[in-house]
Amino acid sequence: MSEASPRPAVSVVVPVRNEASNITPLVGEIAAALDRRWRFEVVYVNDGSSDGTAAELRTLMAERPWLRQVRHAQSCGQSAALHSGIAAARAPVIVTLDGDGQNDPAFLPKLIEALEAGRPRVGLIAGQRVGRKASGFKKFQSRIANGVRNAILRDGTRDTGCGLKAFYRDLFLALPYFDGLHRFLPALVKRDGYQIGYVDVVDRPRLHGESNYGMWDRLWIGIMDLFGVWWLVRRRKRVPEVSES
Repeated sequence: MSEASPRPAVSVVVPVRNEASNITPLVGEIAAALDRRWRFEVVYVNDGSSDGTAAELRTLMAERPWLRQVRHAQSCGQSAALHSGIAAARAPVIVTLDGDGQNDPAFLPKLIEALEAGRPRVGLIAGQRVGRKASGFKKFQSRIANGVRNAILRDGTRDTGCGLKAFYRDLFLALPYFDGLHRFLPALVKRDGYQIGYVDVVDRPRLHGESNYGMWDRLWIGIMDLFGVWWLVRRRKRVPEVSES
């Protein structure tokens, strides 16, 4: 999308690494979900892919002016990819989803509508997966991870691992940035005084390939981040209202 084109109302940010075979069907589903409802752009963040991801996106971009590609020279992880895509986005409203096809774009309108309906009190709408298509062990890991996180942060969110989320770009960019940020959005958004809304979404099986980004990086890598976020939440102070007379 060129700078001369009208500013979109919604930016869809999709982080990917080595997802060439999943790009074309997902781009089509995103466009079908949003077309004629909102002016939109789709920002794919190519996180150092070594397959045909870049070429696949270039081919699609030739006929889709609303499709963009932001590239990392080397893989920096999902949090960095999301941050790069949101920083590059042009719309005030951001919706995110994973690039493997397991997040169904048909739920994007529900997320956006819920965010609009909750303005200005609601700062984040989080998808909550039902009927998750994962192994029993991965589901067990998720229950442990979400249980530990909720016990410490008390953010009221049962599933922070779902990639389907809607929020305001300026709100996100004002949050403290660190690796793993995307896993703690509900707690950090609540810390800044906003409410969180939820939409149940149906998980789908991956069409092609294998997972490149793991839930909590299998829990234990996220433990230090968890206590760092707990410290941030505890240290928040109310911003004073300032006037001059």
